Amino acid sequence: MRLPHQLFFVIVGGVLTPVIATAEDLGDAEAGKVVFEKCSSCHQVGKGAENKIGPHLNGVFGRKAAGLEGFNYSKSLTRAGNSGLEWHADTLSDYVENPRAFASGTRMNFAGLKNPEDRANVVAYLRGFSDNPSDIPEADPTAKGTDHSIDPEILAIQGDPEYGAYLSNECTTCHQIEGGDEGIPSIVYWPAEDFVVALHAYKEKKRPHPVMQMIAGRLNNDEIAALAAYFNNPE
Repeated sequence: MRLPHQLFFVIVGGVLTPVIATAEDLGDAEAGKVVFEKCSSCHQVGKGAENKIGPHLNGVFGRKAAGLEGFNYSKSLTRAGNSGLEWHADTLSDYVENPRAFASGTRMNFAGLKNPEDRANVVAYLRGFSDNPSDIPEADPTAKGTDHSIDPEILAIQGDPEYGAYLSNECTTCHQIEGGDEGIPSIVYWPAEDFVVALHAYKEKKRPHPVMQMIAGRLNNDEIAALAAYFNNPE
C-alpha cells in the first residue's frame, strides 16, 4: 500500500518539529536540473553516466554511502557508509548543504547549497534517475522547506576557547591535537561554524556514528561553541 504522505522533522526556533510532506511539497525537478549544473563538473547522471572526479549519481536513492562499486571513495565517506549512512532525500540534502561539515575528510570540494529550495529541487531531479522514481514521492520524498540548518541563535554563540580547552580531553582521546588524521579525521583548525554544524548533526542523529552521537548528546550549545572556538585555533 502506498502512503499518502510522509512525516518529517524540522528545526524551528531550535525545537524539533514534525511536518507532513505531501505531493505538493516535492521539489521541482526541472529547477533542480538547472541547480545540478553546479555539480556537473564532477558528477554525471542519466543515460551513459560514468564516474568522473565524483561518482555517477544514477540510482543514488537508498544506496549506502560509498557504496558504488568501482569508485575510490574517501575514508570519511567509507566510514560513514560502514556506520549505516544511506542516501535518501534528507541525508542527500544535509550532505550537499555543507559536505565537509557533514563528512569531515570528504574529498568533495564544494562549498554547498545553502538555499533549502535549491537542495530540495536538485534532490527531486536526482530522484528521477532512481530505479523506481514513481514510487519515491511517498516512500522517500523530496520535500521543499525541510531545512535542517542550525538555528542562527546557536551559530551566533561566541564560544570560550579556554573553556573549550578544558572540555577537549574527551575529544583528544581519539582526535590528534597536532592535526594528524591517521585513522581518525582531524578536527583542528576547522571553521567554528562547520564544527558547530557537525556536532549538532551528531546530537540530532543526522550523522550516523553512535559514539559521536553519545558524546554530542551530552554537550549543551555553549559547550559545543566553546569546543568549536578552541579547535579553530588550539595553539
